[in-house]
Amino acid sequence: MHRLKIRKDFLYIGDGSDDTVKTFDAETGRFLGSFVAPGSNGLHGPRGLLFDHVGNLLVTNQNVGQPQNGNVLKFNGQTGAFLGELVQSNAPGAPFAPRGIVLSKQNILFVADMGDVDLPGELRKYNGTTGVFLGNLNHSGFSGQFHPRAVVIGPDHLLYVSVRNIPQPEGGSVLRFNPKTGEFLGVFIESNTVNDLNRPEGLVFGPDGNLYITSFRRDASDTDKILIFDGDTGKFLDKIDLDVVGHPRAFAQALLFGPDGKLFVPITGDGPDTGSVRRYSVHHHHKTFDVFVPSHSAGGPLGEPWYLTFGNTNPATLDYRRDWDDDTCESSDESN
Repeated sequence: MHRLKIRKDFLYIGDGSDDTVKTFDAETGRFLGSFVAPGSNGLHGPRGLLFDHVGNLLVTNQNVGQPQNGNVLKFNGQTGAFLGELVQSNAPGAPFAPRGIVLSKQNILFVADMGDVDLPGELRKYNGTTGVFLGNLNHSGFSGQFHPRAVVIGPDHLLYVSVRNIPQPEGGSVLRFNPKTGEFLGVFIESNTVNDLNRPEGLVFGPDGNLYITSFRRDASDTDKILIFDGDTGKFLDKIDLDVVGHPRAFAQALLFGPDGKLFVPITGDGPDTGSVRRYSVHHHHKTFDVFVPSHSAGGPLGEPWYLTFGNTNPATLDYRRDWDDDTCESSDESN
């Protein structure tokens, strides 16, 4: 597979408030319009986003409030034009409530299907080109509630999955699987009073090798936050509070590293920061951020931002592919 090296990159964010995918300049945050138009071809609840190995945009669609299962939609990566359902909502193995996705180097699409109160979740596999269902990963070795929310392939080539409890507000886990064999490899991180992991969703490995996870408050006396764990051992290292106890909430469903090693965090919640995208510098202890996209109340375009991807995001590892920006590489093809 070959894709042209690109110097200019864009940030794409699914917006649940009007069922769009919106585009921003990856360096300045300038809003460039809706890449996928409102409700385009049945988009009701855009969730995971990535560009496949030939440059099309894949979007998991939760079909919120609709009678049918969720699906995976495909859009032209240059124009945003609808190219059809990659995974059809009425096909065998269609996800009920799809959230995060990754696409392996072997072109296997892994979809976290959260399920529902009465419906166990599944980690589903599809052919990344045809959308054909390839089965569910076997999680029978996990004794807890299996409601997967997001996935990522780590530096060790294993598949990491964030799992929440339903309907309890507290707890959750990160599990590991072998993406090639589907084997369950055990619990990597378990919620406890030290890490305060609750309802984990977005997870991504940083340039420092650590695992960053969005976590939600346990109750009104707690904060919404990003938790940081050692990427090798799962040991809890640090946290970034996203809001303050007693103040409006500013939680994040997803997160992603982008240009300059910065951590990009779209904010949802019920407060004045809703709709903003924060850009964190995580290299030093203070974890400062600037506002990359202004909040909805400050005139920003996002009402309910969920998952995000850059054009240069690796669809399997979610790493930012800095080598694509190397000025010495003219517009040469690069094997993918």
